[in-house]
Amino acid sequence: MSGKHANRAKGDKRGAADQVIDEPSVSDGAEIWRIARDSGKLDLNSSYAYLMWCHDFADTSAVARVDNEVVGFVIGYRRPARPDTVVVWQIAVDASQRGRGTAGALLDSLMERLVEQGVRHMETTITPDNAASNALFAALAKRWDTTMAEAGTFDAGDFPDEHESEIRFRIGPFAAPGVRAAS
Repeated sequence: MSGKHANRAKGDKRGAADQVIDEPSVSDGAEIWRIARDSGKLDLNSSYAYLMWCHDFADTSAVARVDNEVVGFVIGYRRPARPDTVVVWQIAVDASQRGRGTAGALLDSLMERLVEQGVRHMETTITPDNAASNALFAALAKRWDTTMAEAGTFDAGDFPDEHESEIRFRIGPFAAPGVRAAS
C-alpha cells in the first residue's frame, strides 16, 4: 500500500481541513440529501430514502465532517448474495470541500472498516462521461494495490426514463491494513 493509505490505516481519520470521518446517523440524512441535490451529478433520491439509508445502512456508509457539519458522504450496502462485496450507491462532497481529497478519504475509511468485517470487493456504477468518478475509483484501487475491472453495464435502454448507461465496476480484492493483496 502507498504511504498515503498506510497513514489512514493506522487510525488517522482526519483529512484536509481537519475532516473527521465516521458513520452517519439519521440526523445526517438531511445534509446528505442536500449535498446529493447540490452535486448536480447524482440521481437525487427522496429525502426519506437518505434518512432510511442512515438508519439501515450506516455500517456500510460514511460521512465527512468539518466542525460537526457534514461536508461529504458515501452510502453503500452489502450485496445480499455476496456479503463480501459492498456496493457504493453514491458518493458526493460539498462544493466547499472539493479538491481536498475528501472523496478518497471517505472511500478509504469505509474500506478500512469493512475489510475487518470480511468485505473484499467493492462494486459501483459510473456513467461513461464521468471522468472524476472513474479517476476516484481507479485511485482507490491503486492506493489499495488491487484491481478495478468492468463487470457489466446497465444500458440506457434498461432505464424507464432518460438515463445514461451505467458501467458497473468491480474493485478488489481488498486486504486488511498491513496485508498485501494477492496477485
